[in-house]
Amino acid sequence: MTLLLMEQQEVPIVSFQFLLRTGTVVDPPGKEGLSALTIGMLRKGTKTRSADQISSQLDFIGGLVNESASYDYCSLSAEFLKKDLTEGMDLLADILLNPVFPKEEFEKLSRQRIDEIKAAKDAASNVLDYYYASYVFGKHPYGRSVDGDEKSLASLVSEDALGHYQNFYKPGNVILAVVGDFKIAEMESLLRRHFEAWVNQPVPSPELPEPAQIQGNKLLLVNKPDSTQTFYRIGNIGSWRTNPDRVFIRVVNTLFGGRYTSMLNSELRINSGLTYGCDSWFENRKVRGPFSIESFTSNETTVKAMDLTLDVLRRLHEKGITQEALSSARNYIKGQFPLTMETTNQLAYVIAEWELYEMDSSEITNLYQLINAMTLADANRVIREYFPLDNLVFVLIGKASDIEDAVKKYSPKIDRKEITDPGF
Repeated sequence: MTLLLMEQQEVPIVSFQFLLRTGTVVDPPGKEGLSALTIGMLRKGTKTRSADQISSQLDFIGGLVNESASYDYCSLSAEFLKKDLTEGMDLLADILLNPVFPKEEFEKLSRQRIDEIKAAKDAASNVLDYYYASYVFGKHPYGRSVDGDEKSLASLVSEDALGHYQNFYKPGNVILAVVGDFKIAEMESLLRRHFEAWVNQPVPSPELPEPAQIQGNKLLLVNKPDSTQTFYRIGNIGSWRTNPDRVFIRVVNTLFGGRYTSMLNSELRINSGLTYGCDSWFENRKVRGPFSIESFTSNETTVKAMDLTLDVLRRLHEKGITQEALSSARNYIKGQFPLTMETTNQLAYVIAEWELYEMDSSEITNLYQLINAMTLADANRVIREYFPLDNLVFVLIGKASDIEDAVKKYSPKIDRKEITDPGF
C-alpha cells in the first residue's frame, strides 16, 4: 500500500482517502457497472457486521464513509473526529478487508441502480454524459457506462463482485492518503495494526489504449418524444491528466466556457437568452478523455443555439483571446485554486490523485508560475491543438420529430436511439 500522511491540526478531524488503482475500464463488456457495484457493496456487510450495524456504528460516532467509481480508479473516503479515530479505523479496516457481499444486499443494490438509471432517463440532462461517452469512445473502455446500464446490471450476481474484489483489492493496488489531526508516528502505528494482515498479491493490469480522434462530423439523436427542450453536447477526444499543456488548456477553457462570464455563456445565455447556461470542459484521465461543450434550449431554437455555439468556437479560432482576457483568466484561476484544498478531505483526495497519476507537489508550486508565464502565442497554439473546429461529435437528446430534419446539416449521417431502449 502506498501511504501518504499529512498533519493538519487546526481542526480535530482525520480524513482518509483510499484510491484503488483499478477503475471501471476493467469492467468486462456486458458487465458494465461491476466496479461501481463492488465498491458500493463494501459497507453492505462484513464477516462480523451487517449493513445495518455498519450504518448504526457510523451514525453513532458521526463518521462519514463514501464510495465512488470512475474510469481510472475507485475511491473510498472516510472522515472521523479525532476522539473517534480508533473506532472509526476499526470500522474502516473491517469494511475494506472483510466484505462478504451478501446476496440479498447485492440484489437490492443492483435493483436500486437499475431504477436510478431508468429514473435518470426522465431528465435528459442526467444521461447526456452516458450517451456522449458511448458515442465518442465507442468500444474503447472510456465508452462504457461507469454505473452500468439496465441490461449489464441485471446480468451481475454477487459472485461477480466477490471475484472482482479478490482480483483487484490488494494493498499493492491501493493508495491511502490520510490528512488531519494526528501525529505521523501514531498514525503509522495505527495503520500497521489495522492493515498489516492484508496479504498482497499481483493484480491484473490490462493495457488502456489511447483513444483515436473522431474524423469527420457524426451525430447521434436520442429520441425523447415528450421533450420540449433539446440537450446537446459537442466535442471530440480531448486531453489527458499529465499533459504538459494542461495549465494552458485550463486558462483558455476558462475564457471559452469555464466560468459564468465565458464566451459561450455570454453569447448563449446573457446576450441571446437562448439557454440558462452553456459550458465547456476537458475531462483529464490516464489517456485522452473527452472535450465537451454542453447546453440546452427549446425545440424551436435548437439550430439557432447550436449555430451560435459553433460561431463562438469559430470566433475563438479566428480572433483568439486578448491580453486583457488572458490576465482575467489568470486571476480567476489563481483565486479559485486555494478553495479546492481548504479541507482535510480535499487535501487527502488531491495528494492521493497526484500519486495515482504519478505527479507531485510541483502541481502546486509551479501552478502560478506557469499561469503567469503563459503568452498569447501559447493560447493560440492551445486553441488550434485542443479546441477542434472540424471533426466534431454531436449528441442530442430531444423530440426527434421536431428537430431531426433541421439538425441534418451538422453531419452527413445521423445515428438514432430511443431513450426507452436499454443502455446508452
